[in-house]
Amino acid sequence: MSATLPKLYINLYWHMHQPDYRDTISGEYVLPWTYLHAIKDYTDMAYHLENTPEARVSFNFVPVLLDQLEDYAEQLDSGNIRDPLLALLVREDMKSLTHDERCLILESCFKGHHEKMLAPFEHYQCLYNMYTKLEPRGKSMFNYLSGQYMADLIVWYHLAWTGESIRRNNTDIQALMNKGSQFTLEDRQTLFSVIADIMRNLIPRYRALETSGQIELSTTPHYHPILPLLLDFRSARDAMPYAPLPQYPQYPGGRQRAQVHIEKAQASHKHRFGKLPKGMWPAEGAVSYEALSLLAEHGVQWAATGEGVLANSLYKSSDIRELAPRNEYLYKPYQVSKGDHAIVCFFRDDLLSDKIGFEYANQHADNAVADFVGSLEHIQAQNTSGQPLVVSIILDGENAWEYYPYNGYYFLSQLYAALSQHENIVMATPSELVEKCLQEEPEIPLEKLTAVAAGSWVYGSFSTWIGSPDKNRGWDLLCKAKKAYDTVMQQGILSKAEIMAASRQLAICEGSDWFWWFGDYNSALSVSSFDCLFRLNLANLYNLLKLEAPKNLELAISSGTTDSMAANAGTMRRGQATGPSSI
Repeated sequence: MSATLPKLYINLYWHMHQPDYRDTISGEYVLPWTYLHAIKDYTDMAYHLENTPEARVSFNFVPVLLDQLEDYAEQLDSGNIRDPLLALLVREDMKSLTHDERCLILESCFKGHHEKMLAPFEHYQCLYNMYTKLEPRGKSMFNYLSGQYMADLIVWYHLAWTGESIRRNNTDIQALMNKGSQFTLEDRQTLFSVIADIMRNLIPRYRALETSGQIELSTTPHYHPILPLLLDFRSARDAMPYAPLPQYPQYPGGRQRAQVHIEKAQASHKHRFGKLPKGMWPAEGAVSYEALSLLAEHGVQWAATGEGVLANSLYKSSDIRELAPRNEYLYKPYQVSKGDHAIVCFFRDDLLSDKIGFEYANQHADNAVADFVGSLEHIQAQNTSGQPLVVSIILDGENAWEYYPYNGYYFLSQLYAALSQHENIVMATPSELVEKCLQEEPEIPLEKLTAVAAGSWVYGSFSTWIGSPDKNRGWDLLCKAKKAYDTVMQQGILSKAEIMAASRQLAICEGSDWFWWFGDYNSALSVSSFDCLFRLNLANLYNLLKLEAPKNLELAISSGTTDSMAANAGTMRRGQATGPSSI
């Protein structure tokens, strides 16, 4: 490659998010995914940056995730464990477990990608084989499984969910994995202590990485709501003109609620990291002109979303019938303005981002990294503009790695090394790129985007969250609860503390994750878990408002599918529904 070509900047941006899994009435965690991803993915992602100081990337931490990480650290320090599965890890007598506790261990401790997280471990596979022999004969057969079986199973589950960086560097974890079976209470307490150390050090590690200038940290509106839908349900029809919408014409008081989520996120970030965030990842990359303008009004300097949104916006801003080749419009930042407020937008390269999310897990790390770097070199070689390009790689930073060998250890290590050492590729954070766009003599051109087609990073639309009968039903249940909330607030019958509790509960219900899981393309087990938790959250909201919950909250909203191979099922979605990158 010629060294005279303009630079190619890569904006590598990892998004970290888990919804609030707590039952706010009991204080207990209903699902364990926050701490499991913490000890596996959040710790590994920090490790790779700590070991490649030349690399520059960005991380987005949703405030509701940080809330839970801090809560877990406090639980582990105090010994008052409110996560049932984590508490069982250090139960003194595993022989006296109740029926429900035994079922919780059995139903929880085989969840994970079998090929990469269970099969590689002989002792864990043996425990699974015993389970599968008994399971078809009914739950009563599980009485044959001893307390020692339960102890070994819960230890192996946590070992499987331990980050590769921990396995390679922590002698306690290595000793447990070498022992393999017959784990004692002392063994389980040792594992618990390692988990506690990981949890209490996570946020400080990322804070230190940002202080060193190696990473940029951004935030998301606090409880991860779809801002454009809070502002206007009809924005869904920008990308889906004929989509059915909820019976309620709009979300009651949506603009004020959107502002609350933004302002709380900014306050959270400043409290934890000592300064306001310069950028925000709108939940699910969901944007509209109104949503971006609202972010700009709150001083947010940059945001990011999907490639499909840019394509739809370019169609909307002109009378063109066909877009130019994507390399001519995609690899540059755009500015969206309203009055005196403006915000810079970065747009995701769906094909390259989805290769990391869905394809490279099945390739040898050498080949995957070579393909990725080669793709960037090809983009640069096609650049005839004479201007630097910006390639934005934006994706989930936590869910992909269980499908990679060794939790992506070799892929990430080699990727960061290759990018940071490349003579023509420059790793940069969004704020660094914005600065290069806005300096007196701009190094990177900044184009004006005169119209924004509302959409998200998934297919450029909101189809994952609205427009189907079960998703719309979820919105109608939420709208009804919000109207009840408004009525009680107007009556002035709650104390200040009760108002705070009800407002927090409402914010949890407004998160995007509940609507993500409604749909017949997701597994029935996952749909049931999130459906139940959403309805529990709504019921808790009525409880906090001192109202009786509607009877229809006892009925499932969505059922999901029993087809485990259903396209697009699960925790991640591709950016495009069709084309060379689709399933």
